[in-house]
Amino acid sequence: MYYVCILKSSKNNRYYIGSTRDFNKRLQEHNAGRTKGNKSYGPFYPVYREEYESLSEARKREYYIKSQKSRKYIERLINGA
Repeated sequence: MYYVCILKSSKNNRYYIGSTRDFNKRLQEHNAGRTKGNKSYGPFYPVYREEYESLSEARKREYYIKSQKSRKYIERLINGA
């Protein structure tokens, strides 16, 4: 399984959107500061996750969510609206 996940920073309330094969490992990497761009914004906590059969499907969905460039869109997605 592959996942598209949305994590939220406890430090600045911003969202991180990404795709991964191992959700728990990726969350640990973010919280340990091993991600270059988000190193100083942790800790992160998961707020949303979708499962996909292939990495290409997950990446397409990730890019679509990012292309919306809207915090409102992300929050509607998280809240199931």
